[in-house]
Amino acid sequence: MKTLNNYTKGLVRENPVLVLVLGTCPTLATSTSILNAIGMGLAATIVLLFSNILISALRKVIPDKVRIPCYIVLIAGLVTAVQMLVKAYAPALNDALGIYLPLIVVNCIILGRAEMYASKHSVFESAVDALGMGSGFTLALFLMAVIREVFGNGTFCGMDIPVLHENKISILTMAPGGFFVFGLLMAMMNKWAKHKPKKKDFGCEGCPQASVCHKTACSQAETPAHGKEETA
Repeated sequence: MKTLNNYTKGLVRENPVLVLVLGTCPTLATSTSILNAIGMGLAATIVLLFSNILISALRKVIPDKVRIPCYIVLIAGLVTAVQMLVKAYAPALNDALGIYLPLIVVNCIILGRAEMYASKHSVFESAVDALGMGSGFTLALFLMAVIREVFGNGTFCGMDIPVLHENKISILTMAPGGFFVFGLLMAMMNKWAKHKPKKKDFGCEGCPQASVCHKTACSQAETPAHGKEETA
């Protein structure tokens, strides 16, 4: 159950794009096409998975004072390997993603999970966390790309849609349309993931009026009504 919660939190409650608002630049830039969005999501997920695994495995070896440079070196090596594979086996995708593929090195999602989670948890837990966050990132890219490509370009994965192709909303493929779709999905996700905060019982020590009432208000509130009547 804990493992499942660790995975699903990246999809909804802590979605890196729509809730935590991380990785906004590649999200807006690569979500004009469904294929590009999926490719970017998979590349980032692969880097996130292996970086979390390596950083978690080496967390007791990496000196605390130089941990951030070490994380960046590990992530840069993984991104270079992924970029070389994409260039070799999917050159069209490499050309479409352009500079945003090597910029995965400085993606806030990957570096953030390395610092906040992988450096403090086991290899297995870090791998599950990486898969959850990577899936959430890919899901956000896919949802944005579906709306922008279908309604903005009138196509689905490059294939023309008969009615929408002649009545496309071109602004959705531009920057203003990207921000509009991003804001719309963010509002929907936050509404869905919203939870009511639990009520906390603060003692008199945390009350700003404690010096004035001398704790009499708390004692009166805790005393039941019938107790007062009996005392009277």
